[in-house]
Amino acid sequence: MSPSSNRRDFLKTSAVLTAGLGAGLWTAGCGSNSGGERGATPLFEISLAEWSLHRALFDGELDNLDFARTAKEDFGIDAVEYVNQFFMDKATDQAYLQDMKQRAEDAGVRSLLIMCDGEGALGHPDAQERAQAVENHHKWVEAAQFLGCHSIRVNAETQEEGSYEEQMQRAADGLRQLCEFADDYDINVLVENHGGLSSNGAWLAGVMEQADHPRVGTLPDFGNFRISDDETYDKYQGVEELMPYAKAVSAKALNFNEQGQEVDIDFERMMRIVLEHDYHGYVGIEYEGSEGLGEREGIQATKDLLVQVREDLSGEFSVG
Repeated sequence: MSPSSNRRDFLKTSAVLTAGLGAGLWTAGCGSNSGGERGATPLFEISLAEWSLHRALFDGELDNLDFARTAKEDFGIDAVEYVNQFFMDKATDQAYLQDMKQRAEDAGVRSLLIMCDGEGALGHPDAQERAQAVENHHKWVEAAQFLGCHSIRVNAETQEEGSYEEQMQRAADGLRQLCEFADDYDINVLVENHGGLSSNGAWLAGVMEQADHPRVGTLPDFGNFRISDDETYDKYQGVEELMPYAKAVSAKALNFNEQGQEVDIDFERMMRIVLEHDYHGYVGIEYEGSEGLGEREGIQATKDLLVQVREDLSGEFSVG
């Protein structure tokens, strides 16, 4: 048996054990961040995206290994979304991943997904480059399974070469290839609207249709709809178009007014769109403000707003 086969078997066995041991933990924790009575089923759950603390992480004020505990202890949030940039050289380090997993479990925190950047263009115009980008993501699929995540988040990068339709076809091809690999690990491959054509809701929805794989999906972000310096897509239309394929949702927040409302994004309108598509999973806080509130204050403000919107919409929507 090759070293890679040994590692793959180790990751799969560990993931199965984690799922079995953790099932009771995650079930018992359901609703703990709902802002209501413990045990009640909320309209949606709230998670924390690691990028919300990117300045603290890049400055060395916070270590990736302490992120899960920080989410729980400082913000009362029991589910997290990692960013590969903060452990870029650790994707195949089993000891490090075991430490990450153990610390999250000890804190009672669920690991939901890994946001992956810097691994090449999945829609590259050159087929060999595209295949290499797919292969570069394999280790993150394996790491996600080991940590107990349900997905990785990738980018539908196309190098902006070719027609609208050609770029769509290439992105779909790269995603399908990656999904075929991820299928063996029970991991989903999600695409976020993240600049360029991916911030065009209709285009990314078309990519989903052409990829045509049960593991492919979207991670609609409330704020990432800038296609270029001089072109912006309507954010509400974009979220509407991406929600039919959503397996996660990112509540981007940048600035708040004195009333606790996000200045540029109508969170109630956004969450109504989300709930109208019968989505009741996790909504990840991604505070990215550079002015006004600091990272921690911004995270808390975003959580407070999501909790308030959830309460306000509880009379309109129900779970199940």
